[in-house]
Amino acid sequence: MYITDASRRPSAVLIPVYFYRGQYFILFTRRSELVHHHKGEISFPGGGFQPEDGSLVKTALRESYEEIGLAPGDVKVLGELDDMLTRGSDYIVTPFVGSILPEYKFKLDSFETAEIIRIPVAVLLEEGCRREEPVITLGDKPVVPYVYAYKGNMIIGATARILKQLLDIFEQLSGELPKDRI
Repeated sequence: MYITDASRRPSAVLIPVYFYRGQYFILFTRRSELVHHHKGEISFPGGGFQPEDGSLVKTALRESYEEIGLAPGDVKVLGELDDMLTRGSDYIVTPFVGSILPEYKFKLDSFETAEIIRIPVAVLLEEGCRREEPVITLGDKPVVPYVYAYKGNMIIGATARILKQLLDIFEQLSGELPKDRI
């Protein structure tokens, strides 16, 4: 689903996924305390569209390279999820899912990224990992805020809503995903 809103800026994130030792993982970043928006929050690598990017998928790949050193050529883009609005900033986020190698050597940009967090999909699907908060209005539409908890880390906001959408797809495809490299 595409969202258009002239008052919001287009942006994109990459959801890096990989298969390792019998299970799928999703890679997240913790934003540094130095960035302008969403300080210290868990997110996916990404950021605002620049005209020289040419497309939102290239924005997601460029930002992933800048933030965690993930080279665009080392990502197999699998698809695009629905756009999400952010709260606390004026972005429309377009998420892209990409497969990466499991033992990739990342290089973090310390201004933007405090750490990388790898979470098994199976854990994110466990009962009790996710809770729903009271419905909020975002862009004149009701939205269910989700919160995912993993080892003291809280995934909230647009990242949690994007994650929910991806996990719904994982559940629908369970048993059909290849075990080598998606």
